[in-house]
Amino acid sequence: MRDDLVVVFGGSGFIGKHVVKTLARAGARVRIPMRRPHLGHELRVLGDVGQIQLVQANLRYPDSVGRALEGATAAVNCVGLLYEKGTQRFKDVQAQGAAAIAQAAARHAVTRLVHISAIGADAGSKSVYARTKAEAEAAVRAATPSATILRPSIVFGAEDGFFNRFADMAKFAPALPLIGGGKTRFQPIYVQDVADAVVAALTQPAAQGRTFELGGPKVYTFRELLDFITKTIDRPRPYAPLPFAIAQPLGGLTDALFKLYPFAGPPLTGDQVELLKRDNVVGESGDAKIGTIADLGVGPLETIEAIVPGYLWRFRPYGQFQTHPA
Repeated sequence: MRDDLVVVFGGSGFIGKHVVKTLARAGARVRIPMRRPHLGHELRVLGDVGQIQLVQANLRYPDSVGRALEGATAAVNCVGLLYEKGTQRFKDVQAQGAAAIAQAAARHAVTRLVHISAIGADAGSKSVYARTKAEAEAAVRAATPSATILRPSIVFGAEDGFFNRFADMAKFAPALPLIGGGKTRFQPIYVQDVADAVVAALTQPAAQGRTFELGGPKVYTFRELLDFITKTIDRPRPYAPLPFAIAQPLGGLTDALFKLYPFAGPPLTGDQVELLKRDNVVGESGDAKIGTIADLGVGPLETIEAIVPGYLWRFRPYGQFQTHPA
């Protein structure tokens, strides 16, 4: 990729930073559009001197998106939300934002586009998150048919929003919520494996126009993941069973409260409860045309057992190297 200029939208985010670093290691020049590029100085050190360029752009203004793509040979869209906050809404960021990027890519003849979606993207879902992910995929396909769509399961890494969230919750909560009986299945994938899949999709012509679901080497239930978290941080907690009928309005209430006082992310939203009603694993759609991360040649894949303890130690009562009080 040494002759490539790759534009990474969402390059300052959790997945985006790893994509930027991996592209830089592959020799590409990387441009990162940001609403406030003066706040992204730490991104420049992800590559060699002059290899990372920061430019101003806002997905709400298509002209700025187009300017960010000038001279580019490829683009990656890592923009997404875990929950709505402030003026950031799923419809604006995930659906309309993806459409703006794909349409601008088409205008600038950028045919190599990788769009990060999610397993469970469904136009008929009651979850706004899942519905807008599906709307984004449709908009990308309509504007840039050659785009590659990647759908990861939950992504783990040092800055993730899943393992860190529940570990933090276990520090203060006397019990952890076991939503829907904890039976929902997940296939967590390491963020670096996702980044490697992005580079593979950009460099393999056979990946263009296809959709790939990305999952790690093992499948876990929600309860098994909570067991793993509490054992890793040495904070055993009882579980408070929450049927979906109760968790749904409770999640809606916390979501509304955190929208009024957006000083932090909500512990749980009604939309996230809706997502927990469906398994989040590779192959659930039954569509044989959808590929996997193995089809992209990425592997072997990291496990949560190998990676997560390396960053959850900060939630332990006695620090990194001690599991019990002296």
